[in-house]
Amino acid sequence: MKTPGSVTPLFVTNLYRADLAGQGKVDALLEDLDDTCRAIADEDEAGQTWSQQKGYVGYTSYASLNDLPARASVFAELKAVLDGHVAAFAEALDFDLHGKKLKLDSMWINILEPMGHHSSHIHPHSVISGTFYVSIPEGASALRLEDPRLAFMMHAPLRKASGKAEHQSFVNVTPMAGTVLLWESWLRHEVPINLSDDVRISVSFNYG
Repeated sequence: MKTPGSVTPLFVTNLYRADLAGQGKVDALLEDLDDTCRAIADEDEAGQTWSQQKGYVGYTSYASLNDLPARASVFAELKAVLDGHVAAFAEALDFDLHGKKLKLDSMWINILEPMGHHSSHIHPHSVISGTFYVSIPEGASALRLEDPRLAFMMHAPLRKASGKAEHQSFVNVTPMAGTVLLWESWLRHEVPINLSDDVRISVSFNYG
């Protein structure tokens, strides 16, 4: 009997995850973030208008506020937490940054109401993107990631539903309150319909 060949994974797409709930400081941070995100959403008329015009069912500060860490200390605390995780992810990706560090260049609030969703997109002009999850009620949307090679697969057969996650064309990742998810900014992703009866609150960001 011949020795079977080996299979080597190449060109791997990485996702970084850290579940931080249960730590005293993080639990306090979550509570403060929840209150602050809701308060800002109530006051930010420009963000409310933009969300309505773009069909975002809920509220996002994406196009209206660019100074969250300076605006409220709780976002500066969040940034301090994220900096360490982004540095760890960059190290895991073997990025050669020539002694420099990736820096936060944008951060925004997302409050997705029931039946709301966020269509498939990427984050141009950034290196690492991610989301910190503040409130994830039962039934709230996962994060759906798309295989970046999808457009080149042509006549490739469908993957078995029972197959490995790394072989699927789409992967749903279910976060919890206190979860940090990081990915390279070119990775296409979306937020499916929020089937919860409550809002889904998160803070997204880009590092460059």
